[in-house]
Amino acid sequence: MSDHAVGRIFTVKGRPVTHPLILHLADASWLPEWAEKVTGAASLLAHECWPGPLTLLLGAAPHLSRTPLGGRDTAAFRVPAHETARAVISAVARPVAAPSANRFGRVSPTTAAHVCADLGTDVEVVLDGGPSVLGIESTIIDVSGRSLQVLRHGALPVEDLEAVLGQPIERATGSSRAPGMLVSHYAPLCSVLLADDADEARATHFEATARGVRSRILPHHDVLSVYAATLYEELRKCDYDGIEAVIAVLPPAEGLGRAIRDRLEKAAAPR
Repeated sequence: MSDHAVGRIFTVKGRPVTHPLILHLADASWLPEWAEKVTGAASLLAHECWPGPLTLLLGAAPHLSRTPLGGRDTAAFRVPAHETARAVISAVARPVAAPSANRFGRVSPTTAAHVCADLGTDVEVVLDGGPSVLGIESTIIDVSGRSLQVLRHGALPVEDLEAVLGQPIERATGSSRAPGMLVSHYAPLCSVLLADDADEARATHFEATARGVRSRILPHHDVLSVYAATLYEELRKCDYDGIEAVIAVLPPAEGLGRAIRDRLEKAAAPR
């Protein structure tokens, strides 16, 4: 792994070097080479859920560079479902550090056009594999210790992972040690206001409009899979259209709704 290339990721994104990157593998069979120890839970989840939107946090192998790990001794691994991504990783023949291609803390990109708009000439090549299907990021599970902890809710619901494991996954405790664990993240330029239901969203929109604030209610909140797939695209549209405040309906805190709530709450947090 090139420490210089990884360093460029932090520089271009404006990302703190202490905020670790996810390492992408071409296949689950690579995991034992790069993780210090593959636990039973990690092996089961990798077998059942990879390729897919699941990231596993494990102890890093001694020969793995600490540069993408934020100086930690743990590493986050994932095998992406996109065939083009896996082909690139296979050609490189080593893990590829690959965060979202945007400025740190801002709305994640879901198309190549978003990447070009965010990073401009700071990157030489943009590989266009088509728009994101799931929209939101992977679920991150810490499987490095005795207890399993969810570090980031994502496109693969924790309930599904618990069914695979036959045991509960605990809430995260301790310091931030994986992407997406900061209080403020995924934020558009406009303000994000949260509502518990559609009626509250409409009332907030009416009040904002009465004050002369250009506001908009995020669509698709009644269908969680579509809400997740379009969330970042819609947040970006608000900025493009000069919206000053976007109103988001919080889904139930279960299944995919947990991940959507997480993104919205971080986007609405003080910056």
